[in-house]
Amino acid sequence: MANKNNPKTKHLHIVLGFLCLFLVHSATAQEIDSNDSLTDSIGFEAPKNVKDPKKAIYLSLIFPGAGQVYNEKVWKLPLLYSGVSTAIYFLNFNNRRYKEFIAALEIVREGTETNPFPNLNEDGIIRNVNYWRRNRDAMYMVFGAIYALGAVDAFVDAHLSGFDVSDDLTFKLEPSMEPMLANNSAIGLSLKIKF
Repeated sequence: MANKNNPKTKHLHIVLGFLCLFLVHSATAQEIDSNDSLTDSIGFEAPKNVKDPKKAIYLSLIFPGAGQVYNEKVWKLPLLYSGVSTAIYFLNFNNRRYKEFIAALEIVREGTETNPFPNLNEDGIIRNVNYWRRNRDAMYMVFGAIYALGAVDAFVDAHLSGFDVSDDLTFKLEPSMEPMLANNSAIGLSLKIKF
């Protein structure tokens, strides 16, 4: 068993510590020049029109659909805007009905004018006020969900812009033998993907 106070062991620990720091520093300090071709650690060249996910989500949060335009997926705009406009339409509809029943409730409570909804008493008008308020509030959530979905779509689409979908992909199934513990080995099949 090695002595921890041994000078050789201390020097070895110091050298290993500096080596680890050097490797971590060199891995994080590498920068890719925008004029050079992008390559990963294996040497494959990345596609040239890789989109920045942060920029895509920021654009989409500032203005709905701007992230899709940045990602060059303009065909998604009609879907996004039809969802947004439908949510806005129903939000306005529910808000108008809510305000109508609020005004009717005030008229019924004051008793100075005739009830605009003669088939409803005060309790029926209160139920309608609550109903249309809940619907209006639900449409706020639907609008927010559609807005967020557009931003998430732009973010994911930008992430996947560098994904290789060329016809150059091949799958190969081969027998393989893997070493195991105690001089044993396992026989099986391996699936190799070449791109």
